Amino acid sequence: MLFDSLGFAAFFPVVFAAYWSLSARAYKAQNILLLVASYFFYACWDERFLLLLIFSTLLDHTSGLLIHRTPSKVAKRRWLYLSVGVNLGFLGVFKYYDFFAREFAELAERIGLGVDPVLLGLVLPIGISFYTFHGLSYVFDVYHGRIEPVRDVVDYGLFVSFFPLLVAGPIERAAHLLPQIRAPRTFRYERAVDGLRQCLWGFFKKLVIADNCAPLVDGIFADPAAHSGSTLLLGAVLFAVQIYGDFSGYSDIALGTARVLGFELLRNFAFPYFSRDIAEFWRRWHISLSSWFRDYLYIPLGGSRGGTWLKVRNTFIIFLVSGFWHGANWTFLVWGGLNALYFLPSLLRGTNRMHLDTVAQGRLLPDLREVGQMLATFMLTCFAWIFFRSDDIPSAMAHVGGIFCASLFTWPQVPKVTPLALAALFMVVEWLGREQRFALERLATSWPRWGRWSLYVVIIFAIGFFMYPGEIPFIYFQF
Repeated sequence: MLFDSLGFAAFFPVVFAAYWSLSARAYKAQNILLLVASYFFYACWDERFLLLLIFSTLLDHTSGLLIHRTPSKVAKRRWLYLSVGVNLGFLGVFKYYDFFAREFAELAERIGLGVDPVLLGLVLPIGISFYTFHGLSYVFDVYHGRIEPVRDVVDYGLFVSFFPLLVAGPIERAAHLLPQIRAPRTFRYERAVDGLRQCLWGFFKKLVIADNCAPLVDGIFADPAAHSGSTLLLGAVLFAVQIYGDFSGYSDIALGTARVLGFELLRNFAFPYFSRDIAEFWRRWHISLSSWFRDYLYIPLGGSRGGTWLKVRNTFIIFLVSGFWHGANWTFLVWGGLNALYFLPSLLRGTNRMHLDTVAQGRLLPDLREVGQMLATFMLTCFAWIFFRSDDIPSAMAHVGGIFCASLFTWPQVPKVTPLALAALFMVVEWLGREQRFALERLATSWPRWGRWSLYVVIIFAIGFFMYPGEIPFIYFQF
């Protein structure tokens, strides 16, 4: 079931009405209702993989209890390794086995060995990378004594599979979400309106911005040799807008939906394209994943505490693993490696914590230096996105090579200008709302009620008028 489908439009009002019809003191019943609704939401995609989700949930729940109860450190470590091994094993089989089998066969062929690889051809369970990381963070936190294990399997199951975040995040932490699950929740009109406002902006990002950019991007990336350098550059920029509108739009809908139900999920985006360097970009882009790798991989490896070699090593490890998390393709590894190279200068100079505030905070416009910093960061990011979007390395190199030629200085070949105008308007609204949690959070809140609702109606009609007629899945569903 997709957020932008008619099925969800029927599903959510039913869940909302049933959920809030229960008393706040009956939050256990609310949790059962949400867990059942979440499993139904997931099963609408493919009910076979619901069993995998339930098995993973039961494994991590049991492992957490046994790790906590077992006095022996050796036994604790054994249960930790079992949980991590099984979870990563599932992820490896479904997501990476065929890739490595093909790469091994190709390598063997190059050295004269004939190998016929056994390929599984498995369908990737939707959301597996996200709910696997939910479970891993929980088991790690229990093992290190950061949290107490949850005894109620319904509460833990809801933490892992809460439907707003189940398919594409944000990647939640047990210490943040579980206390909300285990506490009474009361309906608050202001919070619900705020959540719906964020959902509305998320739908606009996805249906109007991302989906209108998608056909142009697909056409440009499908055949780089057929396009001028300026068009290829525009394609990279449009993909940057598309993936941001698509993924942050999903996150806005997820956070808004959860807020309507009385939950606050972790923020996943903080206007990343207004960053002044790559370090700031990674504090603002896919925040829940970046912080996950920081806490559970980078810091355990030593973080920035060691010498220069360790800093370089740890930086490359975290970015390469982050790239490979997105999928079994060398393009993702190159994307991760490029971002590691971008990040290293600020890390080695000690300026990676330099821009912690919002750009041009308290001002309408940035100064020239900030404009230059944002433009440079954005173009570096767009260059890396070329590898992320391309089907393979040769296609990416053809795209890059096509940009750096004389035709770069020609007018780009664009069949429609509407997506460009919409993208420009979208970035203006994002800029005006960059000091809030999301762009529409405070826009028009001081207006009279008729003015606010008029704005909402205008946005709804804009979605209906400009939305792309075809169905385009959320990009991060494939990860």
